[in-house]
Amino acid sequence: MLYAFDCDGVLVDSEVIASQVDAEMLTSVGFKIAPEEVTVRFAGLTSVAIHDIVEKEIGRKLPGDFLPKQKEALDRRLARDLKIVEGAKEMLYRLEGPRCICSNSTTERLTIELNKVGLADRFTHVFSAVEVGDLQPKPSPNVYAFAAKSFGVNPREMIVLEDSVFGVTAAKAAGARVIGFTGGAHTWLGHADLLVEAGAETVIHRFSEFAKVAEAVMSWEGME
Repeated sequence: MLYAFDCDGVLVDSEVIASQVDAEMLTSVGFKIAPEEVTVRFAGLTSVAIHDIVEKEIGRKLPGDFLPKQKEALDRRLARDLKIVEGAKEMLYRLEGPRCICSNSTTERLTIELNKVGLADRFTHVFSAVEVGDLQPKPSPNVYAFAAKSFGVNPREMIVLEDSVFGVTAAKAAGARVIGFTGGAHTWLGHADLLVEAGAETVIHRFSEFAKVAEAVMSWEGME
């Protein structure tokens, strides 16, 4: 069995920081939005995808320097404020078997985040959806299909932990077994229901539940 983890909002509490930055940046260019709405609407998407959605909604181009400024602001906040999600480190030290990260973030940002919270040594493989396979981010199944192929496993032998609808959609499309996660600081009322609707087979709120739940999920339909 291969364990595949999303990073932002699962292992590190970056989504709440990203939502604050995006809300500030978007509001400054005339797209007024609260951090909570950014989380519900956009969590799990790349900055480019959010940028494109907003441009379509407002019917005009955002400033040409919007994305570089957004990246600079987010990198600065992450370097200052990023924290590990409670229980992640303990779970990863106890977990046996191969594991990887499958994220929409770039390898550069993932490296910064994992080093910041002390998880870099817990993973031998870190896959950025925009840098592997066909370079398509979630909700494309690209990164999960690539991870399964890289480890030489059937996608049905891969357990994915995801906090976003887009991530769950990607993992299910790749054929993986998916557990939803609502233990990040950005979670909201109805979050778990949305993950189940997207295809998560169950949802957990604490990392202490993960190993046993993963084992149970893999035993469903006669899988070991």
